Amino acid sequence: MNCIVTAGTAATQAAKQASMAIPVVMVNVGDDPVQQGFVGSLARPGGNITGFTMMGTDLAGKRLELVRETFPKIFRVAILWESTNPAFLAHFKETEVAARGIGVQLQNLELRNPKNKDIEAAFRAATKARAQALIVVAVVPHRVRILELAAKNRLPAMYTDPGAVLAGGLMSYAPDISEQFRRAATYVDKILKGAKPADLPVEQPTKFELLINLKTAKQIGVTIPQSVLYRADKVIK
Repeated sequence: MNCIVTAGTAATQAAKQASMAIPVVMVNVGDDPVQQGFVGSLARPGGNITGFTMMGTDLAGKRLELVRETFPKIFRVAILWESTNPAFLAHFKETEVAARGIGVQLQNLELRNPKNKDIEAAFRAATKARAQALIVVAVVPHRVRILELAAKNRLPAMYTDPGAVLAGGLMSYAPDISEQFRRAATYVDKILKGAKPADLPVEQPTKFELLINLKTAKQIGVTIPQSVLYRADKVIK
């Protein structure tokens, strides 16, 4: 028996279109695989696809709290997100709720058709509004330009994508993808031994990581409190 492991929403969509018979174990997909049409429900997927979600929306408030804890004096935070993705809209709305709860002014930097020129315009808007920090919701294809502009504008940024911190971003808080792949291996083993994806529940992440890049902090001239550094799972020096 064959089994496909997919990383991300696009790969899972491609696998779904390629076959409705070959078992698929998805990893690192969006918040709602039911809404995306991958499974019938989280408890009983019902088809040939099962796996693990990212639970990004539920972490929206936590990310904003971490930004505020790291920089207690800020009260204007911009959020850069792509509105064509329903999961990102949910993330934005959850961040709005969290911002009201802690007295933060949230600036909406919505990208309807993200291109470099649109991202550059968003950063100009953030600068004009005197944003003191930034939350970046995915927008992975434009990661390099976003990192460049965040550094150029000396804007502390929290990312939903850990890869952004490894590439030079300041902070990220997200599920541990390595842990998801390890757990995915157990699903593959069960499927190869005869289990059906339809009967294996889609699981949410159980382990999360806070990444901090001290090289970037020095570059943009900010200090990360020791209390936050102690909580970090990985610190890049």
